Amino acid sequence: MDSLTSGFGLFGGGEKYKTEITPDVPPETLYNQGLARLHTKDYEGASKRFGEVDKNYPRSEWARKALLMTVFSNYEKPNYEDAVTAAQRYIGLYPSSPDTPYVYYLAGMSYYNQVPDAMRDQTSAEKALGIFSELVQKFPNSEYVADAKYKIGVARDQLAAKEMQVGRFYLTRKNYPAAINRFHDVLGKYQTTRHTEEALYRLTEAYLAMGVSNEAQTAAAILGHNYPDSQWYKDAHALLKTGGLEPHEYTDSWISKVGKTLHAI
Repeated sequence: MDSLTSGFGLFGGGEKYKTEITPDVPPETLYNQGLARLHTKDYEGASKRFGEVDKNYPRSEWARKALLMTVFSNYEKPNYEDAVTAAQRYIGLYPSSPDTPYVYYLAGMSYYNQVPDAMRDQTSAEKALGIFSELVQKFPNSEYVADAKYKIGVARDQLAAKEMQVGRFYLTRKNYPAAINRFHDVLGKYQTTRHTEEALYRLTEAYLAMGVSNEAQTAAAILGHNYPDSQWYKDAHALLKTGGLEPHEYTDSWISKVGKTLHAI
């Protein structure tokens, strides 16, 4: 159907209504206009055209396709916040669509591309990790799973690096309980990352400074068992020797329990 809009005109000195007929633009035309703007890298213009399809023809197959391309256009611009918002809407409306794994992937990448260095807030890394993990869990056979798993590893490593950075800070301030909590988190949450070795060494260091020798010895023993050739283990062994101690695993220690699930990487 055509939409009607009213305008004013002056005829013979009097004011009269003039009816103007503006034809509706078919959804495929709007969609193709969006594709054309994508081709010229006019991502904002493309997003607007796809948005018109979604607005004017809701719940249609054209609306679904347009919403998918809205996610893509905003991601490419890049306008990551709008990309995530559109992705969330797509997932809510079309959870079983064949394109839903791709939408998850774009949402995860929108956060992943904003992950800063370990000295800064890691909220983006946490959100990327959450979305990629959901993608892997819900769509294990998706073509995006392999890359999602790789990026999960990168995000986890980044989060572990942040914990290590904060833990080292507490160590320098001699706030040993706070430091230990951070290093525990690395072992408990991110034990497959490259930071595990240092976390065990730092636990040896912190517990020894507190005079809790059994935990210090256990951390060093777990470090030596999993990473016998590591420089961190050599340093932990030397540190214990300064106090007349040797690495020894006390099986009632929390570190011992976590150590049973560690694997050298």
